[in-house]
Amino acid sequence: MKQWLSPAKINLFLHITAQRSDGYHELQTAFQFLDYCDYLSFGKTDKSDIILATPIAGVDDADNLIVRAAKLLQKYASEKCGVIISLEKHLPMGGGLGGGSSNAATTLVALNSLWDCGLSKHVLAELGLMLGADVPVFIYGYAAWAEGVGEKLTAISPREPWYLVVVPDCHVSTAKVFSSPVLTRDCDSMTIAGFLSGEGRNVCEEVVRNDYPPVAEVIDWLGHYAEPVMTGTGACVFASFDSQQDAQKVMNELPSKWQAFIAKGCNQSPLYRN
Repeated sequence: MKQWLSPAKINLFLHITAQRSDGYHELQTAFQFLDYCDYLSFGKTDKSDIILATPIAGVDDADNLIVRAAKLLQKYASEKCGVIISLEKHLPMGGGLGGGSSNAATTLVALNSLWDCGLSKHVLAELGLMLGADVPVFIYGYAAWAEGVGEKLTAISPREPWYLVVVPDCHVSTAKVFSSPVLTRDCDSMTIAGFLSGEGRNVCEEVVRNDYPPVAEVIDWLGHYAEPVMTGTGACVFASFDSQQDAQKVMNELPSKWQAFIAKGCNQSPLYRN
């Protein structure tokens, strides 16, 4: 069974510019990949069953984005076939690193090849959007400026530093954050040039700080060493460094109650290194 990478992403900033009548938020953000990944393996079968050999505790297969992605793509297979899927999980759930969306994207890309579906990235991204707003960026595989609900993507090339990513001991509810009455929803529109020159912040951070004390504690601690940034709606918090060694020095000071990892920023997704 061939192994495929399913990388993490971070949001380098996150602005909300409006709330639509359907409840969705218009946003601006910048995605970058990390060379820190889950690993997925796929074994083609001659039956129609979609089998996840490594289920995730607390997540029904019917709700698992891996299984849903496989079932969504199965109708495009060149012949009747199924798959046995194994997941080696490293990305924390509920951390804002896009693990579920990345798993779905890797499943679509891998099975498109394994099942000889012959679909373009554009079509795969359209299918991915049915599973989640972040799935297309993982399918296209380039660092991106995103607008709309996150699906309107423009390739960008921010610097590729080393990141120390700290994982607070809590799961943040994205729905809770976006429904908060104190969430800033009227940010002025920003340009890519403005972002690349250093503008932008994560407007969700204030909400999460107030509602999730473990995240606030991580932000305050990391702020003693570098500029901390929360990714997405949290919970993970990262800071950038010029070298792996500089990141490691700070990680060496990490309180034992937290988990963390060091990863390189990537403007091309590790998924396409296969």
